[in-house]
Formats: sequence, C-alpha cells, structure tokens
Amino acid sequence: MTLLTAEEYRAIAADLTPPTTAYIDGGYRPSISGKTFDSINPATGAVIAQVSACGPEDVDVAVAKAREAFDDGRWSRLHPSERKNVLIRLAKLMTRNARELAVLESIDSGKTIVDCETVDVPETIQCIKWHAEAIDKIYDSISPASDDHIAMVVREPVGVVGLVLPWNFPLLMLAWKIGPALASGCSVVLKPAEETSLTALRVAELATEAGVPRGVFNVVPGLGPEVGEPMGRHMDIDMVSFTGSTQTGMKFLGYAAESNAKEVVLEMGGKNPCIVMDDAENIDRVAQHVVNGAFWNMGENCSAISRLIVHEDVKDALLDRITTHLKHWPVGDPLDPESRQGALVSRAHTAKVCSYLDQIDTAIVGGTADGSFVSPTIVETTPDNPLSQDEVFGPILAVIPVRSFDEAISVANDTAYGLCASIFTANAKRAIRGARMLRAGTVTVNSYGEGDISTPFGGMKQSGFGGRDNGVQAHDQYTQIKTIWIDLTDDADEAVE
Repeated sequence: MTLLTAEEYRAIAADLTPPTTAYIDGGYRPSISGKTFDSINPATGAVIAQVSACGPEDVDVAVAKAREAFDDGRWSRLHPSERKNVLIRLAKLMTRNARELAVLESIDSGKTIVDCETVDVPETIQCIKWHAEAIDKIYDSISPASDDHIAMVVREPVGVVGLVLPWNFPLLMLAWKIGPALASGCSVVLKPAEETSLTALRVAELATEAGVPRGVFNVVPGLGPEVGEPMGRHMDIDMVSFTGSTQTGMKFLGYAAESNAKEVVLEMGGKNPCIVMDDAENIDRVAQHVVNGAFWNMGENCSAISRLIVHEDVKDALLDRITTHLKHWPVGDPLDPESRQGALVSRAHTAKVCSYLDQIDTAIVGGTADGSFVSPTIVETTPDNPLSQDEVFGPILAVIPVRSFDEAISVANDTAYGLCASIFTANAKRAIRGARMLRAGTVTVNSYGEGDISTPFGGMKQSGFGGRDNGVQAHDQYTQIKTIWIDLTDDADEAVE
C-alpha cells in the first residue's frame, strides 16, 4: 500500500465518524445505562468520541443473543465451506476499508500510521483469511476400534466464547481471536480494551455486511469491572480467551472457579530475553533486530525484547551499532509517515513507564519523556533490578552483560515470565541447545520475531497457558473433542450365541 503524506492522513482522520455504541445482535445500540466514556487520542489528548460504557446488563443481553444464535445453528451448524466464504468476504471488505481502519487504529492507540498501514491491518486481514481457509481442511478422525465397533473422534464448537482484547494491537489481537473462534462455529462476545474500542466496533459492522448472522459477533465496550468481570463470571459463557496483563489474566481463573468452571485461555505478560553471544555473526544485523524487537510499537508489545543479555566481549560494539540504528527511529506524530515511534496509549500508562525512567541514574541512550512520547531508552543494569524483572511495557531496554553461555541461559530464565526469547550465535549446536533450555513458548535463532500465522504463539509460566493463538492449534481452544462410539454387533447373532 502506498503511504500518504502526514497532511493527507490528518485530513482522513478529521473526516472520520467512528462508531461509538455497542454492537449486539447485528446492530449498534447504546448501553442500557446510557453511560459513556471518552476515547482519547493519546498523541494529542483530544477526545475522538464518547463510547458507550456498557455494564453487566449489556453483557447479559449480548450473551443471550449469542446463545440464541449458537443454539439455533445459524452459524454453528452452517457448512464449513459456507462459514469460510463469509469470512473471506469479511477479509475483502476489510481490504476495501483498510485505510479507514489504519487511520482509526492510529488515532485511537497512538500507533504509527506506518505500522498500521504496513503491518497491523494487512496481517489482520491475512489472519482472518488464513483461518477461513483452514475451516474445511481440519479433519476429524476414526480410532482403531474392533471390527464390531466404530469410534469417531469429532470436533464441535465450544459454544459462546468471551474474547477479551488488549490495547496494544487492537485489530491484530481481534483477528487472532475471532479468526479461529468464528471459523470453529462459535458465537462471540468481545470486549475491546477501553483505550482502543473503535476498530473492533467497525469490524463487527463489516462482519454483518459480509454475512455473519446477527447474534454471532457481538462487541461490548466498557471498563474491566463492568464488562470484563461479568463476562468472566457469566454462567452462560463457555470459555474465555484473554490477552493482557498477568495480573488481570489471573483474575479470570478466579472468575471461572467461582462461576461455571468455564475454560480459560490466557496470553499474558513477558520479560523477553535476547541473548547475544561473542560468536554472533554480523553485529550490525544483530543490532537491527534488537532495535526492532525492543522499540517496535513503542515497546508496548508482550513479545518485545526487554532484556539484552550480551556477552561482555561484544557488548560495546553491539551497543555502538544499536545507538546508530536508533537515529533512524524518530519519535513523533503517529500520523506522520516519517515517525517510527508514536505515543504511549494513555496518560496512566505513560506515568507507569515514566516511573521506571525515574529509577535510571544514567542512560546509555534516551531516558526522557515529552507528554505521552517517551524516547527509546537503553540502560545497563543487573539481573535482579526491577528494570530486568518487571514488565515495563514501554521503550526501555535493560542491558545485562554476561561472561558465558551458561550464565546467559541462567539469567534469561530468571524471570516469572516465559513468552518469547531470542538467541544470536554462529554455533549451531549452541543455538539448538539454547533454544531447548530457554523456558519460553517461542524462541527465535539469529533473528527477532514471533513466527508467522502458521506457528502457534503463547507462553509458559506466568506468560500464559490453556491454548495457543495462531496455527491450526488456535482452533483447539474454541472446540470440544467428542467421542462417538458405535456398536456394530448384530443383535440376532448375539441372541443365537
């Protein structure tokens, strides 16, 4: 997609009329209470729109409509190829409206328009298409029973699912969840983050236009205690898939235990290590990966490189190259295509990140903030420092020097989290050993990344459990496995015997 000028993007933003109310049973409707909350552009502080602040009563309505849709089979019992065709139409509609979605995403979240145009929106569309195409290619099975029996092992949609989204990748995380959930035949009640509700509401409208039946895809905006917790406790929601902070994710385990023991899938925080050994090849290329991994999306990324564990013999050379590459990552207006870093998502989150800046005596690079704009910051520290242990979720990279491979692995695993990790080394055996030893759901070798849509994504330890996003494995969390045992014995023969 050809990028526009900053002035052209600002003009598009000025002409947008964003959706502001809940989307339930195939149409927009205000919250029952009539309450609203402000959706604020984090880059300017301006109010974009006043969005319906839904509550438990709105959740009840959405769940009831989702249950009705699931039980009558308008989507759950539709032939897989028909569901596929509808989701492909949704992907096409999103492609036609891609620029609108990109600008809406940028002004609502503070993300740069470059990332929204070239990464978030295209990958969102690709994710929905990928799961749509997988629908009629996932087969059930027959177990090896005796000649007198047939044992079928079949998948069935789990039912009504609650999807709780984070604010850092609103569109992409929406796709990671609705793609496999809708493909599997489930009905959905989705809660977007209150900071970033607008694109989810727009996608729900496009889904209805594409042919997703009413009641199947519902979006209920609002605050966590008024919407998220009622969803977690709802007796008629069969499972919840949550992406967000570890602290909030753990609450959903309690909600499930105190209600209907619903299934809970959690994708939570990370404190992801990047190990660079003294034999790493092409230090300049390594530096590029580190900069991208640490500062992409302002560090507001659960899989961001937040700990650089580097052999002391190459530390200075690597930091020199990282500093050079950072000169090409200007912080500025998210709607300016020249900006590589935009604004942090909210004043509250900026205050949290700045509280860590206040702990830094001397930064190698950065360490400053201007409103919601925080400069990329690099600081050398120790493994037990809060900067090395806490999920800051901002553009702060903690550098930890080590003297050996074993020390690097030990430091990398010394955290409560286990989402992603990277290791750079020219020694193939060391790379494979390191990948096996690192306690993380995704390990990249001589690169930074998360894999792609075909590879499952999720964590270990306090980074999450219960299922995986992406890959065909993502469909597992939205389906139940049923055994159907068929007796072929001839009753007449049994009677003779």
